Amino acid sequence: MKKKIVTLVLFVAACLTAQARIGLSLPDSLQYKIRLGYNIGGTAPIGLPASIRSLNSYRIQPNFLLGFDVHKEFNRRWGLLVGLRLESKGMEIDATVKNYHIAIVQGGKSLEGYFTGNDVTQVELQMVTLPVLATYRLSPKLYLKFGPYVSYLSTHNFKGNVYGGYLRETDPTGPKILIGTDGETTATYDFSEDMRRFHYGVNVGADWNVYRRWGVYGEVAWGLNGILQSSFHTIEQTLYPIYGSFGVTYKLK
Repeated sequence: MKKKIVTLVLFVAACLTAQARIGLSLPDSLQYKIRLGYNIGGTAPIGLPASIRSLNSYRIQPNFLLGFDVHKEFNRRWGLLVGLRLESKGMEIDATVKNYHIAIVQGGKSLEGYFTGNDVTQVELQMVTLPVLATYRLSPKLYLKFGPYVSYLSTHNFKGNVYGGYLRETDPTGPKILIGTDGETTATYDFSEDMRRFHYGVNVGADWNVYRRWGVYGEVAWGLNGILQSSFHTIEQTLYPIYGSFGVTYKLK
């Protein structure tokens, strides 16, 4: 699917560039734009729960965005932007937790309970996103945009490992199982099969034309449904994808 969407975006861009060179006309009321950007953010609960004591490290992932937009302006101020975007959203984070409810696998044995120690989480989301945004022009070169989006995930992974602590099996006073850093004392988890295929949320941002056809943009996409299915209760908090994006734009017409 990813290759098909990339091919589609590049094909549309090539066609529009070609029409500009040979003088074919497209509706003057529509504007076409390619954007290339980078997403940075994370998948997190709203408000840090007491079981997460500290965030030790955050590793940047290859979260690139390629998009194609059609923009219709109704008057001097208001307009509508519809886009098609191929993007990745991911993170790797190391956190110190205490009495954090989780299910893990250690030495081939499945365990569930309350973990105290370090938790490394890796999230990978590759998706096709359709934003439908109202635009408000502040000046000839700058406009704001805001509205909903929906995403379909072609690839989704949620996995990690825990180390340097212990698990209280079943409940916070249950048997204590040590979790080490090597050999059979290590423990991992993988909740990829429990993830949603569709996400929806709100997008707020701005586009600024810098020079001729070139511009820059910045925006925030805030997911309104959790990345894990509602029937999944191993992780007690709802985890939302919250990412900022920034990059460059090129106006085809």
